[in-house]
This record gives sequence, structure tokens and C-alpha cells, in this order.
Amino acid sequence: MAGSKMTEVINMEISREKFRQMLIYTSELLKKNTDLLSEIDSKFGDGDHGVTVHRIAECIHKASEAWRDGNFEDFLEDLGIQIMNVNGGSAGPLWGTLFQGFGMGVKNRDILDGESVKHMIHTGITEMTTITKAHVGDKTMMDALIFAGEYADKVQEPEAEKVLAAAFHGAEAGMNATENYVAKYGRAKSYGEKTLGCPDAGAVGMMFLFKGLYEGCLQ
Repeated sequence: MAGSKMTEVINMEISREKFRQMLIYTSELLKKNTDLLSEIDSKFGDGDHGVTVHRIAECIHKASEAWRDGNFEDFLEDLGIQIMNVNGGSAGPLWGTLFQGFGMGVKNRDILDGESVKHMIHTGITEMTTITKAHVGDKTMMDALIFAGEYADKVQEPEAEKVLAAAFHGAEAGMNATENYVAKYGRAKSYGEKTLGCPDAGAVGMMFLFKGLYEGCLQ
């Protein structure tokens, strides 16, 4: 009985070390799918989105490997700044802002439970609204991100991994929904209705981010 209770406690919360491992896992998942991201982006964009995400993933991996001291907030905000400086169009500033928002959402936290993960996601979304006006239906990464937050909110259980699972499935649903939208931002906007039937590369990247965090939590 004692062993089962201990397992339950571990599963409900995420330590700093566990989160570090989750980010490393996520960075590797992103790198494995950068060719796919570039292929999708090449249909109506510059075709280099995967290259930029690969650089972002390398940044996440390097920072996470080096993270030994400091709290969640400081680490994520510093990581966000590093990502902002990644070359490659708007992806660096967008992902960097998201990670800074994540950091704001876990202020004064030594361990993450389900509620703090929800708060982390929502502060990330809120921070993103300071640099983009895109919303659901505009065929951007925000489709996946906003759906991730909405799905996470539906979880009533306290376990962090259940919130992450819901966020991943929400991001996936948002990504799939972009196939039915006409692009309203970026170079893809000029293609109009030709963008129907193809997912947005940014939304696919967000899906892999949440997939990585969820699967990394289970490792």
C-alpha cells in the first residue's frame, strides 16, 4: 500500500529534474520531425520552418542539459530569451515569448502539479497575445496552443500528466483543424483558399511540443 501511495504522489507532481528530462525528450522529438515541418512549410511558405525549429530544439536541449540550479521561473524565462535570439523569421520570437510566458506561470513553484501546469499553459497563451493577434481559425500555431489550454482546463484530476495528456490532445485537435482554415498570416496568406487541406506548420510544431512534454512526463 505504501508503495502505491508513493507512486501516486510521484505521478501527481513534476520535480525540477523531471521537467528537465521532459524538455530534453521534447527537444529530441522536435529534431526528429524537422524535415516534416519544412515539408509542410514548403507548400505555402519559405520551407525553412523545420530548420528554425531544429535550432530552437537545440537551444532547449543545451539549456536543459546545463540546468542544475535555479527555479522553474528563472530557467524558463532565460530559455525564452535564448530562443528569441534564434535566427529564422518569426518562430524564434514566438516560441521564445511562449517559454517566457510559461516561466511567469510557474512563479514561486518548486514542483508542478496539474493546476500549475494549467496556469503555465495559460500564461504562455496570454503572453503570446502581446505579440500576435492570431486566434483560432487564423491557421497559425495559436490554433494548437489555444486548443491545448482549453482541453487542459477540462481535466478535473490533480495529476500533472493528465493535464499534459489533455493539452497534447488539444494541440493535436487544433493542428488538425487548421486543415479546414484559410491562412490569414504570413506568406501563406497570399495563397488564399489554396491553403485549405494542409495543416499549418506552426500548429504542427506546437503539437510536437506538447506531445514531447506529455510523453517525456511518462518516461
